[in-house]
Amino acid sequence: MLHNKTIAVVVPAYNEETQIGQVIETMPEFVDRIIIVNDKSNDKTAEVVKHYIEKDNGHAFKIPSILNNIKKSKYNHADWVVQEQIKKEIEYFIPSEVVNKNQESESIILINHLKNGGVGAAIARGYKWAKDYGIECTAVMAGDGQMDPTELESICRPVVEDGIDYVKGNRLIHRSSWLVIPKVRFFGNSILSILTKIASGYWHVSDTQTGYTAISNKALNSIRIHKIYKSYGMPNDIMVKLNIAMNTLKEVEIKPVYDVGEKSKMKVGRVIPRISWLLFKSFFKRLWIKYLFRDFHPLFLLYHISFILFFVSLPFLYLILQKVFIPGQAIVSNNLIVFIFLIISSFQSLLFAMWMDIQDNERLYK
Repeated sequence: MLHNKTIAVVVPAYNEETQIGQVIETMPEFVDRIIIVNDKSNDKTAEVVKHYIEKDNGHAFKIPSILNNIKKSKYNHADWVVQEQIKKEIEYFIPSEVVNKNQESESIILINHLKNGGVGAAIARGYKWAKDYGIECTAVMAGDGQMDPTELESICRPVVEDGIDYVKGNRLIHRSSWLVIPKVRFFGNSILSILTKIASGYWHVSDTQTGYTAISNKALNSIRIHKIYKSYGMPNDIMVKLNIAMNTLKEVEIKPVYDVGEKSKMKVGRVIPRISWLLFKSFFKRLWIKYLFRDFHPLFLLYHISFILFFVSLPFLYLILQKVFIPGQAIVSNNLIVFIFLIISSFQSLLFAMWMDIQDNERLYK
């Protein structure tokens, strides 16, 4: 526990038999539950974890499930309905089985996916366990040992002490980032961070791709965790969902860790286009849900006016370029004037919308 708050760490693992033992052994003492989600590994990851469970012998203090805590009455029908929904939502996750015989008293929890779902799906399944047992702060650490366990406390403290809903480690502000992080990854991270700022509304976040995070119980219950993106776009997708639910976010400095025996399974060239498309869709989802359906804001109109004016200007741009590349043809002044007017108006609307967006979300970044 940390400041009398229960702490769990979700560890997504896929073919990590050589690294997972190190992750378990170096876990700080204040961690109450280590939730390892084995994403249908082809190696002996599950067997290694089972060995540690047998050594553990269920000496952890008991954490009972919070399901069935609410008894139906005429005054708490709404709470009872939510509880029933939480019990049923396991059906939406990747099929899995919990290996532990006594989940309430064992410090290491092993959940085996029955089919491979991706890193996002594994984290979501770990979140589900933490949510069902009322864990007050749930962190995520990779199963490849690429995250320094001594930094876990600094990740969790803003949640347990300051009531922050979501905390992300930030490797890019560490003085060694440019020297240690592979240049291809640094470049890809920078591109995705810019796109995620726009899509999520957390305009000040800078290291969007780190998986070293901590989330509050309140935040877990504010989003549909079974709908979290199942692959490497999970950190980007969850930020959009958290912003829509008005959750606060904070970044803390962490060091970049590489060359600890891990072998990255992420293909940057394939991941960036997929996540970019995800963020494009997520941007409009955030606008429509947060700034139209839930609480109307002028930035919704300004963003859309900007896009409409831009597309309306394209036919005029085509006519102008047609004249430019055809010898002897003069550019029609009316087309040029209309095009300039539409582009300037579109750009102005976009700037005003972004400024309002930044101002509105300032309160969520701590």
